[in-house]
Amino acid sequence: MNRESVLDAKFSRVWDNLPGWGALAAVNHTSISLRFMLTGVVFFLLGGILAMLIRTQLALPEHDLLSPDLYAQVFTMHGTVMMFLFAIPVLEGAAMYLIPKMIGTRDLVFPRLSALGYYCYLFGGLIITSSLLLGIAPDAGWFMYTPLSSAEFSPGPGSDFWLLGITFVEISAVSAGIELTVSILRTRAPGMTLGKMPIFAWYILAMALMIVFGFPPLIFASILLELERAAGMPFFDSAAGGDPVLWQHLFWLFGHPEVYIIFLPAAGIVSTILPVFAGRPLVGYRWIVLAVITMGFISFGLWVHHMFTVGIPQLAQAFFSVASMLVAIPTGIQVFAWIATLWTGRVSFQLPMLWMFGFLFIFVCGGLTGVMLALVPFNWQVHDTHFVVAHFHYVLIGGMLFPLIGGLYYWLPHFSGRMPSKKIGSWAFWLVFLGFNITFLLMHITGLLGMPRRVFTYQSDLGWDWLNLLSSFGGFIMAMGVGMLILDVIMHFKFGAKASHNPWMADTLEWATGTPPTTYNFISIPRIENRHPLWQDQGLPRSMAQGVHGLSSIEHGRRELYGTDAITGKLKEVMHIPSHSWWPLLVALALAIVCISLLVRAYPVAMGAAVVAAVFLFRWSWENGAHKSMAPLTPEEQARDEPPLHSRTCDGPGLWGMAVTLLADGALYLSLLFGWLYLWTVAPNWAVPESSAIPLGKMALSGALLTVAVVLYRRLVKRLCGGNDQHLVIQLWLVTGLGLLHLLVLLWITLTSELQYTKLAHDAVLLVMLAFLIFHSGLSVIVTGLQALRAGYGYVSARLPYEPVVMNPMWLFSLTIFWISYASFLLLPLVWKAA
Repeated sequence: MNRESVLDAKFSRVWDNLPGWGALAAVNHTSISLRFMLTGVVFFLLGGILAMLIRTQLALPEHDLLSPDLYAQVFTMHGTVMMFLFAIPVLEGAAMYLIPKMIGTRDLVFPRLSALGYYCYLFGGLIITSSLLLGIAPDAGWFMYTPLSSAEFSPGPGSDFWLLGITFVEISAVSAGIELTVSILRTRAPGMTLGKMPIFAWYILAMALMIVFGFPPLIFASILLELERAAGMPFFDSAAGGDPVLWQHLFWLFGHPEVYIIFLPAAGIVSTILPVFAGRPLVGYRWIVLAVITMGFISFGLWVHHMFTVGIPQLAQAFFSVASMLVAIPTGIQVFAWIATLWTGRVSFQLPMLWMFGFLFIFVCGGLTGVMLALVPFNWQVHDTHFVVAHFHYVLIGGMLFPLIGGLYYWLPHFSGRMPSKKIGSWAFWLVFLGFNITFLLMHITGLLGMPRRVFTYQSDLGWDWLNLLSSFGGFIMAMGVGMLILDVIMHFKFGAKASHNPWMADTLEWATGTPPTTYNFISIPRIENRHPLWQDQGLPRSMAQGVHGLSSIEHGRRELYGTDAITGKLKEVMHIPSHSWWPLLVALALAIVCISLLVRAYPVAMGAAVVAAVFLFRWSWENGAHKSMAPLTPEEQARDEPPLHSRTCDGPGLWGMAVTLLADGALYLSLLFGWLYLWTVAPNWAVPESSAIPLGKMALSGALLTVAVVLYRRLVKRLCGGNDQHLVIQLWLVTGLGLLHLLVLLWITLTSELQYTKLAHDAVLLVMLAFLIFHSGLSVIVTGLQALRAGYGYVSARLPYEPVVMNPMWLFSLTIFWISYASFLLLPLVWKAA
């Protein structure tokens, strides 16, 4: 055996998945990402079948293929499946597959979190789609506007399926956002500065951060609506001081950034592929990075343009109208950079390029109608018509599906080792392209002629007949194209010609792995000095496989990555990550039981399953750091020529993971604060009790205990990082005890306060606020108690300061939201009333 084969055998023993059923315990990013993508494709086919049912129903006037109720379920599930179960998970899966390979590392930084995210996505998707098979699917539209989705107008379990299932799926999305953010920032190959990072990684970094900030408002809104439906807490009931428009604000605070969350990875694919087939670097790399960051910021300021007709003040409409148009600037920068790249290069017209040109044409058309819709008077005219439906299909299908399929053909040789068929692929493209334009171009016209969306049929004398018939005809042509595409991909795995190692002569590091790739990606990690490493050094894949570069030793039996500085790419530490684990599957199963129990109103079972899930999670966290299954202290680690293991430092990936998690948590808390202030200032029947049901003095006492606990904990961490672990166990137990006292006072206040949470939206919000504080304080107390136990086992010490450092921001966050809540929810109303 040569050196490469010997190294391959050694690395495979450590990195390969378990055989048979053990594959369910896999955490490797290549395995998990392929599962994300394949599951997403299955959901895509389901959404496509639902789309064909819609077009068949609308093909002829006064058609009765579907009843009104069934039609409402079908179009609700079509939107839900395509947006939540296909678009985002597939793009996340593509990012999880490509990012580690592109930035020169072996895996994502939190592999068990990736596995948990996949199982949450799978089980959440199954819960939602099962409602369709049971005939009790949600029917209020994929946006679930209240009061249509409230218990009064949707009394069945359909809305509950949506709310619980989507929340379950959103956990998956947020976990992927955290995972990708930290991985991109902290595990790039040594020397790969932010300026040398592949452009695709910039797009994914922006997408991941947008998920972190954008998804919590919908999670929060879903929790509120489910609490209203199940427990009668009137957040959206105007009679009790709530407001149904609050749901629209929270939904579109998520919903509009989601369009860009879907678009950005697809645009990243375009920016990656075009330079390869143009044979030159991307024009305006820095301008595109700036445009991507700008687009991410602006997208959060546009949510109101979905609500121009709900009675927003005209000044606000003018502001959001201008903001909506501003987004055309960063979009235009990217489009012109792509055109300039093609213009100045020598374009090779391969199959992926067909889909790129289709994308450019359709997306630009969708962008133009977007500018039209940003004009308030025009928006008023076409609101809730098929024009809007046509516009967002042009943006989403043109802006996401075409680049995604182009990317599929581009990277197909990477995970199959075979080339796609240009002939069949071209047929698939033209069928999809023509079918799409026939379907949706005509829908612009039906919309301008006044055809409303969401109607299950129409009269025959309105002038819409032939347009709808042709639209449906186009839909079936497009479906044929998708069928041919799937057939092509399946056949390619058996009949495709063998691909060379880097068939497109690409520049990025994913083509330095094997094709198909191994589970460990790279045997050795090189220093990267250029944005186009494979164009600079064509022998790099070979030298990496021969173990010439860093981190090529595997005798210790650990899965290891390089940890580098977030900006400069300077090598800082070696990260050891977990091997295969059953905990993600067990936790997801327990959470699925929680969701199902809530659906059938079996609350004791739900509480029991939630406790089991928490126990599994804490047991999962026990297998970390210096635990015998991870990286126990050994003389070997000091003898070898590598930086320290991350669990021996005060700045490892866990600290970054905690920081990004708290950003998402903070977005959730801001949603609560926004809801409180919105209802207070806007809800017409908002009523404030004469006296506060929550005693201010007892709350202050609880806060004082928490403050002392946090001060002591931060002092403890500072001493630990300074190498002093004297009385460590006692100090950890002291902080745990103080935190527990704070928690008990808070629980006592919650249980004894006479909150009228089923009669007043005011008190319902206060109860949610208290629950938020209790959850965070409780989590901090339990984890610190576990750290005290771990210190007793020798897993936390001056040589192992990592875990208390990771929990430090969590304690600070708990303290911050406590006092902000005290000031905003309790003191501010008193001051306002007195004034």
